[in-house]
Amino acid sequence: MSDAVHWTLEVSVNDGQLSTFKDLLNEMVSSTRSEYDTLIYEWYFNEDESICIINERYRDSRAAMMHLQAFGSFAERFMAAVTPTSFIVLGNPSTEVRDGLSGLNPRYLKLESGFSR
Repeated sequence: MSDAVHWTLEVSVNDGQLSTFKDLLNEMVSSTRSEYDTLIYEWYFNEDESICIINERYRDSRAAMMHLQAFGSFAERFMAAVTPTSFIVLGNPSTEVRDGLSGLNPRYLKLESGFSR
């Protein structure tokens, strides 16, 4: 089975924060681009840009933890701009990663079967 950790975070953009949030997401994408073991890092908006889904996949729990540590420098501005509405974590993240994500009240789903290429 894969050691990959994958999550999708859905957030609602707070009133008046869209421009600030988009500036922040560009900073975060630029920063994350240097994380070699970040396999997927994608941001999707609905038509009126009030909802954003952030799709992330890491090679393993170590890579996810490295990303969470880097996120610390963005966390306060991120949480001021959006309100999390749903957070789903796929895979079997380490206890350390689970602890790092606990403030977002994630739902965990484990891989039962299948593959990725």
